[in-house]
Amino acid sequence: MPRRRDEMVPDAEFRSYYGQPVIKQPIWHEPHMPAYLYLGGLSGAAGAMAAAARLTGQDRLELAARMAAFAGASGGTVFLVAELGRPMRFLNMLRVFKLSSPMSVGSWTLAAHSGLTGVAAGSAVTGLLPFVGDAASVASALSGAAMTTYTAVLLADTAVPAWHEGMRELPFLFSGSALASAGAALMLTTPRAQAAPARAAAVTGAVAEVVAGGLMERRLGLVGEPYRKGRAGRLMRASRVLTLGGGLLAAVAGRSRALTALSGIAITAGALCTRFGVLEAGRASAKDPAYTVVSQRDRLDAGRPASVPGR
Repeated sequence: MPRRRDEMVPDAEFRSYYGQPVIKQPIWHEPHMPAYLYLGGLSGAAGAMAAAARLTGQDRLELAARMAAFAGASGGTVFLVAELGRPMRFLNMLRVFKLSSPMSVGSWTLAAHSGLTGVAAGSAVTGLLPFVGDAASVASALSGAAMTTYTAVLLADTAVPAWHEGMRELPFLFSGSALASAGAALMLTTPRAQAAPARAAAVTGAVAEVVAGGLMERRLGLVGEPYRKGRAGRLMRASRVLTLGGGLLAAVAGRSRALTALSGIAITAGALCTRFGVLEAGRASAKDPAYTVVSQRDRLDAGRPASVPGR
């Protein structure tokens, strides 16, 4: 009895040249890049919360949010310059503006956001030029919205499988984490009686972060393995536990100083674990050729063209 062809021909396995990685691993360093991702997102969300606090007449929360936005933008810029090695490299990125380049748009967004948060914070502290400070705060809310997501677009625009294939969920993961981070920071720096909006932001952001991360890992299938294995897996699991735990504490903290402090610390630690975990998952997926070759083959089998980042 003749054998069917699919019983005679084994499925082809992925191959790469001598088992070597198909793409180069990301060369970003720790803690520089994860810290920049965290602080930039925090600054963006805090800038938006400062403008919202201004509109609702919550002066103490507005002051804390303006200061958090400025501190996050300043600290993030320092870490980015340290990652680049020399300040001139950052300035060189501002020589041109290219809408099709996430790096170019992100550099200009960071520069604009840093300046706006500096003006808004300076006006709030000194009391000088309040109209200019308010205008800068409103503008920083717009640039802040971009700050919370542009780094996710920057990662997804690379050829790194764990980042590129997660392009749908990464913006929601990072924006949720940014909102939770800003909420946590403002809970710790605002009188508890006036920190209800900060607690609400922390809870909302924590839920969004955990849900987006879980959906991304499940949808990616094989390419999502780096988020579940090794060091990246441990970091992402720790992030979920800390973020969910911190969110639950924020929801019930009320006027409790101890619970508020624990919640803020847990959410902050969870957000940092997310950034370190995403970076490590990208490295792991670039190192193993299976994640590059199999994902491209699956895309072609499904009748979709091979994905080319930046096009």
